[in-house]
Amino acid sequence: MTRTEISYKLDKFEGPLDLLLHLIEKNKIDIYDIPIVEIIAQYLEYVRQMDKEDLNLMSEFLVMAVTLLEIKAKMLLPVEVGDDEDEEDPRADLVAQLLEYRMYKYLAQGLSDREQDAERMFFKEQTMPDEVARFRPQVDLDKLLEGVTLARLQEIFEQALRRKEEKIDPIRSKFGTIEKEPISLEERVETLLEFSRSHRSFSFRELLCGQTDRVDVVVTFLAILELMRMGEITLRQETLFGEIMMERVEGAAQPAEA
Repeated sequence: MTRTEISYKLDKFEGPLDLLLHLIEKNKIDIYDIPIVEIIAQYLEYVRQMDKEDLNLMSEFLVMAVTLLEIKAKMLLPVEVGDDEDEEDPRADLVAQLLEYRMYKYLAQGLSDREQDAERMFFKEQTMPDEVARFRPQVDLDKLLEGVTLARLQEIFEQALRRKEEKIDPIRSKFGTIEKEPISLEERVETLLEFSRSHRSFSFRELLCGQTDRVDVVVTFLAILELMRMGEITLRQETLFGEIMMERVEGAAQPAEA
């Protein structure tokens, strides 16, 4: 029975930290609680299979092997009793290096993925119609603005403002907007006649309820005066500045007849 030798291809490991991180992920080990005895045995097995001719790469892996052996030795030493300060974990520096290396490794992998995605993109070359390429501006702005200073620009701006003011009619510019009245006097008279028919006695204040516009109040007051002239309603005020009461005259005409 022949013995089959297993060879390991280590080209994918960029350094000792890369190899350690691979072993941790392969064995599903907590990176904050690395079993040094288990990891160092697998690490040395990988190192034995490496190409001995590349001394520069080999030296880096050997230095990490020595570091692992040193950590293992510190963990085997007895802990002194009575020391108030907590003893530092010998694996702390190694864990910090692995975490930092893993972060940069993931970042590099993300950049590599973006580079591969960019390789699948194609950009159209810049093209321009002949008409646009042959276009030349009719006015040379450099020559047009030659000799122009900030003082000259301010003078031109003030002249433009004066011309604009001269175009404004000093009389017509003060005219307001004439708007159509929302309700006519005739319509308000008819409304008051309908109201007086259902309310024999009512106050002037009651008529103004809900009328916030000044025009409505004036039109209502004029409609009351018109109804008094027509003999449809009578007004009385018992005290000075008191409530103005209105009453419909008995036998007055119906709203349609009025």
